[in-house]
Amino acid sequence: MTATPPSLSPRETDLLRRLAQGDTLQEVARDWHYGESGARSIGERMRKKLGAKTNTQAVFIACQLKILDPGRRHGDHAGFAAHVRHGEDPWACTQGCPEGERAYRAERRRARRTSQQQAA
Repeated sequence: MTATPPSLSPRETDLLRRLAQGDTLQEVARDWHYGESGARSIGERMRKKLGAKTNTQAVFIACQLKILDPGRRHGDHAGFAAHVRHGEDPWACTQGCPEGERAYRAERRRARRTSQQQAA
């Protein structure tokens, strides 16, 4: 990880924000009127600039570099992932991380079902 924040494009920064809020690449691509492969390539460039292997790691690094608001530490998927990254038990968090993760997973399931139904 670099000591200074890398220069991210507005799309890359928006993608990071959306991922931190729990949106999927499919949802972001649909909102941007892009194909999923377009959103995926933006994500790949963003991860490369941040030195991240996954989107979750990219969100975590972006919070550390203050590209994203590091205050989003509890109550959402990114906060849950931050606990895991620090070797903490996220299910023991009393500040909303388990509820945020459950909501995130439920939304992901709904999105997958919806996209499967639309494909059928």
